[in-house]
Amino acid sequence: MPLLQIDHVTHYFGGLCAVSDFNLALESGELVGIIGPNGAGKTTIFNLITGVYRASKGSINLSGTELVGKSPSHITTLGIARTFQNIRLFKDLTVLDNVRIAHYSQASYTPWESLLHVGRYQAEEKRIIEHSMELLSVFKLDHLSDELAKNLPYGSQRRLEIARALATHPQLLLLDEPAAGMNPNEIMQLMEFIRWIREDFNLTILLIEHQMRLVMGICERLKVLDFGKTIAEGLPWEIQNNPLVLEAYLGEEGGEL
Repeated sequence: MPLLQIDHVTHYFGGLCAVSDFNLALESGELVGIIGPNGAGKTTIFNLITGVYRASKGSINLSGTELVGKSPSHITTLGIARTFQNIRLFKDLTVLDNVRIAHYSQASYTPWESLLHVGRYQAEEKRIIEHSMELLSVFKLDHLSDELAKNLPYGSQRRLEIARALATHPQLLLLDEPAAGMNPNEIMQLMEFIRWIREDFNLTILLIEHQMRLVMGICERLKVLDFGKTIAEGLPWEIQNNPLVLEAYLGEEGGEL
């Protein structure tokens, strides 16, 4: 059974069909990319997987569990985490607190224990802080644990966002344009970083990206959307030479991605 199975998913905003008959089988350990021009429906797919939107039609299944109709918080506990095109951090909180907060969906103490600092609260808080610092150390952010998130450089904010996602112990990580705003050297470093976290954290990764250097360099296969419809899928080199893809990106056949 695939880790993620999406069958015939369609989604409407009013009378507009944003995603039409989308299908994807994602095996455990894969690194797969979804690409397409602006407005193609890529982020809508992520929002459907994570429960931000409820699919108008179709099925989204994670390891045998239907996700359609479940809340984003429930889907997080099932093992899906994501990042966003526009970095979403608690910018006025510290680096450590940003990662601590991500743990709370899985905290075992009750609100009453939290309020009174009794029962399981002390031991669980100690565990959360220790694990948060371990993650920050892995991402080379531990020396910045007391710094406000808004004061971090752009690349460090990206790493912090991914650290927050991994704090929820996901099986599947959704990365929404992680290379946005990066220069070519930073993109090369990001490629190695994504490969590393997949291996080190035993992750399956689904990636949305506009930077073709990143997509072609790390994705094992690709799906291409245009106006909500899948127009191509296959290996990176096949997609790079597909006339329908070139037309969608360049407006006419010819050229190269």
